[in-house]
Order: sequence, then C-alpha cells, then structure tokens
Amino acid sequence: MELGIYTFGETSPDPATGQIPPADQRLADLLEEIELADQLGLDVFGIGEHHRPDFAVSAPAVVLAAAAARTRHIRLTSAVTVLGSDDPVRVFQSFATLDLLSRGRAEIIAGPGSFIESFPLFGYDLDDYDELFAEKLDLLLKLSTSPRVTWSGRHRAPLRDQPVYPRPVQDPFPVWIGVGGNPPSAVRAGTLGLPMALAIIGGEPARFRPFVDLYRESAARAGHDPASLPVGINSHGFIAEDSQQAADDAYPYYADVMGRLGRERGWPPYTRPRFEAQRSPRGADFIGSPQQVIDKILAQHEIFRHQRFLVQFSVGTMPHRKIMRSIELYGTVVAPAVRKALGVAAT
Repeated sequence: MELGIYTFGETSPDPATGQIPPADQRLADLLEEIELADQLGLDVFGIGEHHRPDFAVSAPAVVLAAAAARTRHIRLTSAVTVLGSDDPVRVFQSFATLDLLSRGRAEIIAGPGSFIESFPLFGYDLDDYDELFAEKLDLLLKLSTSPRVTWSGRHRAPLRDQPVYPRPVQDPFPVWIGVGGNPPSAVRAGTLGLPMALAIIGGEPARFRPFVDLYRESAARAGHDPASLPVGINSHGFIAEDSQQAADDAYPYYADVMGRLGRERGWPPYTRPRFEAQRSPRGADFIGSPQQVIDKILAQHEIFRHQRFLVQFSVGTMPHRKIMRSIELYGTVVAPAVRKALGVAAT
C-alpha cells in the first residue's frame, strides 16, 4: 500500500487567537511539510484546489512544481483538480510540465469538486455541473494518451488534429478519478478503467464498501481487470504521541472548520461527542496515537483491499510544528508498521 498525505493549504483563522496565517507563510510551511514527507519515505503528497479566502492554494500544479525542486522520490498529485471549471488542455500542460520537472512523479486526481465557487469565477453554469466534468474528462484522457488530438464537445472549442505539448515523462499520464458519495462517479471510474480515490471524511467507513464493490464490478463489466486498478482512500487525521494529546490538539480546529462549513451547508452543530465518535475505531477520522492509526489503517484495508491511503492532517490551520510532528510520526512509526503488516516494501 502507498501511504501519503494531502492538504488544501488552509488559511482559516486560529480558533484560539482569531489570527489568519499569511498565505506566503502557509505556502512556505507547506513546502517544508512536503520535503519532510519525502525525506521520511512517504509515497504520495496531494494538494487540492479551492478558490476561497480560507485556503492558500488555487493552483496546485504551481505549488507541486515548487515541491518537485525540493524532493526526490515522493509522487506529487492534485487532490483534486476541479476539472469541470478548468480547461483540460491547460490542466494537462501544467501537469505534464510538473511531470518533467519531477522526472515522472506527477499525477492528476480529477473530480467535480465539493465546493462550487470556481464555476461562477470562471464563467460556468452550475446547471451544467455534471456534463462539464464528463466532457472535460473525456478530453483530458485523450490528451494523456496522444500528442495530437481531434475532439469536439459542447462546452469548449473543438480540436482538429491539434498537437499538445509538452509531453510528460509518463506515457500514458496517470489520471485518477476523485469520488465522494456519488455512486455514478464510482461507476464512471470503473467503466473507464481509471484508478479511484474515494474520500471518506465522515460516517462509518464500512458503509462505503459498496462504492468500491460497484467500482470493481463496473470495471469488470467494461472488460477491465479490477485487480489492476488501484483504489485510494482519502481521510482526515492527526497523530500525536498519545491518543488524548492528539484529540485535544485537533478538536478546536476540527470544531472551527466543521462548524463554519456546517453553517454554510445546514449541517447540525459539531460537538465533542461527534468528534470522538468519528475518531473511534468505527469512525472515519484517523486521530490518535501512532498505534491507533496503524490499527485503523489495517482494519480499513480488510474492508477495502485498497492500494493507497492519503491522510489530511491540516483540517484547519493547525500549528506548523504540530503538523510536522504528525508527519514525522506517520513516516517513522505508522508507515513502517503498516508496510510490515502488509508485506509491502517502502518505495
């Protein structure tokens, strides 16, 4: 199993002080976090895309390119690219350039996105939300496999035997599909024979098993070998020396972020009992001691038999030193134990 981290470069207010970290400092901290993850032998680092004041990253490929110059081994991926509101040609060119800079370590996780602010920003109609993603994914996949593309659709000018450069090191270039709680997205990923990154950021993980089953069944029906298609699980987490410290460190930031999002989306108030339930063995969050996180990763592997696990430590703008310590524990304690239990060598 590949083990990694993802983030959105949060710049939300500190719940204790109300201070908002400057975006330049958050990005500097983020590059240190990626560099440490690489030094510790973690496999993947993903950066997501948002266009809101509480996130510093709207252009993941740019930040990942800076990380490419400071790392040697770790794979660098978006998490996710909001493809429906972007231009697939520019997305491909950006990540092909990242692949060249990193000498073949780049990936794209493409998804429709869980926030919608990028659609009005770039002039797209939300009524076309699903169609935009499907159409642009079709073009992106053609770009990833051929240097000359003929293509037409409803939401972009056609291409007629158009050369698209630069070409990446990897051929074909790896494209994953990011899936939340939408079964048709799992079907689409399986039917296309693409790797699936499944976000489990709430509820009971075992309830997501049907998504993975549906994905693999759809792949088989389309003539793909499900055993050859990786599944990734993306979840929230935080690691400290002991369980109570992890919970006490993480809770104020989770409560702040989930409370603000909840008010936007009409969710029930976020409470400490709910937080504790989510970090329990049957919950979605990986918050606890190294051994608790090890046990939970292995327990979920029994459910999903997945090939990749990415954890988001920065739910809210947690202090950089605590994120770095969490990465250190992940890389030096959790990852070796998980790899040993699963008989997987470090990459």
